[in-house]
Amino acid sequence: MATRGRFRLVLTGAASVVAMLAAGCTVGGGGKLAAGSSGEPVTITPANGTAQVKPDGKIQVKASDGKLQKVTVQGEGATVTGRFGDDRKTWSSTRTMTPGTSYTVTAQARDDGKTRTVTSSFSTLKAAQTLSIADVTPNVEGEKVGVGMPIIVRFDRPVTDKAAVERALRVTPDEPVEGAWRWVAPDQVIYRTKTYWRPHQKVDFHAALAGVNAGGGVYGAKDAQATLHIGAAQITTGDMGKHHMTVTRDGKKLRTIPFSAGNGETREYTTTSGVHLLMGKGNPVTMTAPGRKPGDPGYYKTVVDHAVRFSNSGEFVHSAPWSVGSQGSANVSHGCINVNPANARWYYDIMQRGDVIKLTGTDRQIEWDNGWGYWQLSFDKWRQGSALR
Repeated sequence: MATRGRFRLVLTGAASVVAMLAAGCTVGGGGKLAAGSSGEPVTITPANGTAQVKPDGKIQVKASDGKLQKVTVQGEGATVTGRFGDDRKTWSSTRTMTPGTSYTVTAQARDDGKTRTVTSSFSTLKAAQTLSIADVTPNVEGEKVGVGMPIIVRFDRPVTDKAAVERALRVTPDEPVEGAWRWVAPDQVIYRTKTYWRPHQKVDFHAALAGVNAGGGVYGAKDAQATLHIGAAQITTGDMGKHHMTVTRDGKKLRTIPFSAGNGETREYTTTSGVHLLMGKGNPVTMTAPGRKPGDPGYYKTVVDHAVRFSNSGEFVHSAPWSVGSQGSANVSHGCINVNPANARWYYDIMQRGDVIKLTGTDRQIEWDNGWGYWQLSFDKWRQGSALR
């Protein structure tokens, strides 16, 4: 009958009295407040009163007698999770902690029919440099996006250990689909799926960034999350040689629209073929000849209505009342898709960022990094840009 002795209270060091007053955690005179020698019944690491714990350090709980029933970690920072091992005789944290934060670990252990509660309070290192997410796109409250929509994450500083940061990023759709991250800049990473998102679903993004060692003495400052709402599957297909495009929603045709594309006199005036995504819209939008100033040959400045962007090289679907006579029969624009005012307004009203527009019929292909031309890369090539490949 040695059960009472197995749960004796053990405090070590000069902080023993302070720890006892602060913790007050014993039940029936049992329990251990700090990590100690391996012979003690329950140990928690970091020990009670420890300061400057590395945010990416491990919390470990061990029971030399009996089994652990429950372990919780409380603090104002990131919620720290963990898992049991060795037939519930051990518990280890499974994620990092927020820098400059106090945490309290509470463990319940049971042996010979008795349960005791054990705690340890400690604080993490306040990092001199931190990493945060500056922006997640899409990020407009209440917005529904198209089935081709990427998740674009931009950080507030360049990332040194991209693999460590990428491991902290999670994308969870209601309807699972394979996807991968690709780093396009030291401070920017983009998630794209192998196939389009299923329409009419929710996608959760979570960055368990707090405490992640991002390299060079930089730690993640805090977690971040966002939710994408995927709308209808709106797909536009157009042939520049036939001068018509068809818009479908969830597989059903909505409208076929005559248009006039780029005249092809120069590469600049050739509308790009390939898989594009609708990126945004404006009404009105002022368009000017790129790289030219007033007086230069080919200079123009035109205000257009109901403009929907699909590349970063100045391509839009927009209203063009001046070319209605050519729409459906000839390509006369400077590279945009010209449609009549009624069709332009309709397209403008239904568009979602991330809607797919597939264009064919020219020898100029949209570059994968021109706007959101990410679907121009095969998925195998896309994921070669991951730091975890």
